[in-house]
Amino acid sequence: MTKFHLHLVSDATGETLDSITKAALVQFSEADAVVHMWSLVRAERQLDQVLVAVENHPGIVLFTLVDATLRWGLEEGCRRLQVPCVAVLDPVMAVLSNFLGAESRNQPGIQHALDAQYFDRIDAMNFCMAHDDGQLPDDLTAADVIVVGVSRTSKTPTCIYLANRGIKAANVPFVPNVPLPDPLMQPTEAFIVGLTTSPDRLVQIRRNRLLSLNQNEETDYIDPELVKEEVAQARRLFNKRGWPIIDVSRRSIEETAAAILTLHQNRLEELASD
Repeated sequence: MTKFHLHLVSDATGETLDSITKAALVQFSEADAVVHMWSLVRAERQLDQVLVAVENHPGIVLFTLVDATLRWGLEEGCRRLQVPCVAVLDPVMAVLSNFLGAESRNQPGIQHALDAQYFDRIDAMNFCMAHDDGQLPDDLTAADVIVVGVSRTSKTPTCIYLANRGIKAANVPFVPNVPLPDPLMQPTEAFIVGLTTSPDRLVQIRRNRLLSLNQNEETDYIDPELVKEEVAQARRLFNKRGWPIIDVSRRSIEETAAAILTLHQNRLEELASD
């Protein structure tokens, strides 16, 4: 493993840098990064602290600073210390500025402003929590997206991810021989998607879940044949209702949510073109 120091310097929360870094580092299996996160860097004294740390632990510096004075100070400091220094958003900002014929506003943290989109996300998160695991079934028609699936197909975290994107998402468990809520069986404007997975993988996940709860006894919940039939029943229902199906066997929560967002957007575009 190649161990190195990586300094992330942001004038906001640092979420952008964190996401970019993780996406890049995963491509280098032999890299072991010691990450130093410096968020809300908006004053020279804070920048001085960053440069002291970089001097003590030399490595790559990635930054998202919009203040010209701070940018210059960081770049000059890194040049003096002879360490790489990269403004990760500069290429994107340059293309946007050139294409739009406009200059950037250069306001730090503006993406976290308490605007309408922010409060939409809060509303979506509250909706998600109130409609988790089949709660408030009579109110399902108010959802943008309804996720249906057997137990342990990551319905809840997927809906939380969607809510963070401003989507009002509810999730409903599929239980063999238990009818789904009436609103799901009626025409609805909500986009409904079914989640499925490999029975073998589902048994493994459920078994681990029971072990974490100190429940070691064998039950129908983890019986391979019953789980196989449960998954088959769910898939038959999804097909019968014409709901799109996403297999989450080898998908991360982020990938599942991204697939749902794409399907949802496609549906909205189809409705708009009708």
